[in-house]
Amino acid sequence: MKPEVLQLSPVLIPSINARLNELYTLRPYYQQSDKAAYLKEHGHNIRGVISGGHTGISKAIIMQLPKLEVVAVNGVGTDAVDMAYARERGIHVTATIGALTDDVADLAIGLLISVCRGIGTGERYVRDGQWSKSATPLVPLPLARQFSGMRVGIVGLGRVGRAVATRATAFGCPVSYTDLQPISDVPYTFVASLKALAEQSDALILAAAADNAEGIINAEILDALGAHGFLINVARGKLVNEPDLVDALSQGRIAGAGLDVFVDEPHVPEVLFSLDNVVLQPHRASATVETRTRMGEIVLASLAQGLAGERPAYSLTT
Repeated sequence: MKPEVLQLSPVLIPSINARLNELYTLRPYYQQSDKAAYLKEHGHNIRGVISGGHTGISKAIIMQLPKLEVVAVNGVGTDAVDMAYARERGIHVTATIGALTDDVADLAIGLLISVCRGIGTGERYVRDGQWSKSATPLVPLPLARQFSGMRVGIVGLGRVGRAVATRATAFGCPVSYTDLQPISDVPYTFVASLKALAEQSDALILAAAADNAEGIINAEILDALGAHGFLINVARGKLVNEPDLVDALSQGRIAGAGLDVFVDEPHVPEVLFSLDNVVLQPHRASATVETRTRMGEIVLASLAQGLAGERPAYSLTT
C-alpha cells in the first residue's frame, strides 16, 4: 500500500507529478472546498506533506496528522512552517536549498537592468503606439541609467547573494555587502551597517533569508540610498516597510525599484501600478522549467528518505 501524502500546494512539473502519483497516494488538500472535513477523513493516514514556501504548514494542521514523518517544502522559505512544533514532534522539514540560486540571482540582475534602463517604460511606449505617433521620436522618454559599473550593495551574502555578486562583478560593478558578520572567503567589501551600505551603493539588492527580520528597509535606509539609488528585492517582502517604499518612490527620494516579493502577496500596493520607476513581478524568481524540476527532484528525494526512516539530506529540523 502506497504511503499517503497530503499536498498543500501544487507541483507544476508533469514529470515530477507523474513520479509522485506513482510512488504515493496524493491527497490534494489545496483543491478541497471543505478542508476541515478532508483532514478529518484523511489526516490519520498522512505520513508526508508537500507544501510551498509561501503556504508552509501550521501547527493546527500538523496536530491533525498523527503519523506525519516529513514535510517537504517545495521552496526555500520556512517562515510559514511551525518549525518548533515540527522539531518537538521529530518531524523532518526539508526545503529545496540551492536549487533556486541561479534563477533568483538572474532575476535580481534582470530587475535591476530593467528598472535602470527603463525597459518596461520603453516597451509600453512602443506597444501603446506612442513611438510611431511622436514627431520627435524618443524625446518624451527620459534618459536611462547605465548599470555597468554601478556600486552594488548586497544585503545577505548567502547562496543567492554570492550568485548576485558574481553576476554584478561581470558587469564591472564594485560589490559591497552586509551580513551578520564578515565572510572570509569572498573578495567583496564588508559593511557592518545597513545604513552605511545604502549610503555608498547605487543599487541595494536584498538577498537575505532573514526569516525573523521585518521592515529593515525603512525611510531611513531609503533616504540613505538616495535619489539616484535603486532597490531590488528578491528575498522577502516583509524585509521592506512598504508604505515607506511607496512614499520614497512617489516622491522621487529613490530612483526606482525592482520587486519580486511583497508583504501581503498577492496584494500589491496599487499606487505602484502607475509608477514608471518600478518593475513588478509576481514572486516568480524560481519560475523556470529547470529550477522547478530541480526543486521537484529534491521534494521526491526528501519524501523517499524521510518515509524510509532516514534523515533527509535537506532536513532543517533533525
